[in-house]
Amino acid sequence: MLSDAPNPQVILIGTGSEVSAAEDAAKLLAGEGIRVRIVSMPSWKIFDEQTAEYKASVLAASVPKLAVEAGATLGWWKYVGLDGDVVGLDRFGASAPGRSCLRNLASVRPTLRHALRSW
Repeated sequence: MLSDAPNPQVILIGTGSEVSAAEDAAKLLAGEGIRVRIVSMPSWKIFDEQTAEYKASVLAASVPKLAVEAGATLGWWKYVGLDGDVVGLDRFGASAPGRSCLRNLASVRPTLRHALRSW
C-alpha cells in the first residue's frame, strides 16, 4: 500500500505513472470526507504470488476498488472484482512519448472522480 486511511471507503490501484493520478483523486475525495487507500501494484505476478491473507488485507473484499491504467484495462478486472471498475485507455492511438501519455492520463483524473461519485 502506498497510502492508507482507517476503514477505507474505496481502494484506488495503479502502477507507475497512474499512481499519481490515483493520489490526485484521493486528495479530492479526502476533501469531501471520503477515506481512500492507494495501492501501488507494479507487478500482477508478484502480487499473485503473495499469500491469500496478504492479498485480502491489501484488496479488502468489502471495499469497492478502482484501477487506473494508462493502457488497456484488460486484466485489471481480476483485482477490482465485479463491483469495481477500471479507468483506462481502451482505444487505438493513445500511445506516445512519456510526457505526452501523462498529459492524456491527466484527463483521466476527472473521470476517476466521476466514477467514484457514481458508486
